[in-house]
Amino acid sequence: MALNLVVIIGSVREGRYGPRIADWFTGHARRHGAFDVDLIDPAGVDLPAALPADPQDLLATDRRPPALAALARTLRDADAFVVVTPEYNHSYPAPLKHLIDWHCTEWQAKPVGFVSYGGMGGGLRAVEHLRQVFIELHAAPVRDLISFDGHWTRFGADGTLTDPEGPDTAAKTLLDQLDWWATALHDARCTTPYTPS
Repeated sequence: MALNLVVIIGSVREGRYGPRIADWFTGHARRHGAFDVDLIDPAGVDLPAALPADPQDLLATDRRPPALAALARTLRDADAFVVVTPEYNHSYPAPLKHLIDWHCTEWQAKPVGFVSYGGMGGGLRAVEHLRQVFIELHAAPVRDLISFDGHWTRFGADGTLTDPEGPDTAAKTLLDQLDWWATALHDARCTTPYTPS
C-alpha cells in the first residue's frame, strides 16, 4: 500500500528557492517507493485573509469557503507531511502559518518532516518553531530533517545540487523515518480513530 505524502512549500516570496528545493525533495520521495506524492504551493492557494469568527467553521470542511475544499481533502487524505521552509526573522513565513491555521484536524496523528533552508543557520530556527505548532495540532514531528545553509550556493541553474551526497543521504533518512511513522500511525488510526481529549 502506498502512503500519501503531501509536500508543502512554505514561502511565497518573489524569487524564492522553495519550489526548487521542493522539486529536489519530491523527486527523492517518488523514487523512494513508499509514497504517492502531492505538492501544495501556497502561492497558488487563495486563502481568505481572515479566519472565521466561529472556530467550528475550521472543523467542518463543508463550512469552509468552496475554494478551500480541495486543499482540505488533500490534507485530510495525507498520511504524512513534509514542510519545505525558509527562515524569515528567526522563524517561518506568515503564509505558511496562515495555511496551517486554516486546517485544524487534518494534521492529527500524522508525521511531519522538515526541509529547511536559509543563511548560516540553514532555517533551523524556523523548524524549531514549526515543531511546537504541529505538536499543538496533535501531529508527530519526526526527529531528523534536511537543512541547507547558504542554499543559494547549493543548487545549479538547472536545479540540481552541486554536492548531492550529504543531502541525498539525509533525504533517504527522512523518508525512511516518515515511512515508519506514517505506516504505524495509519494502522493505528484505522484500528482506533484518533480523538484528542
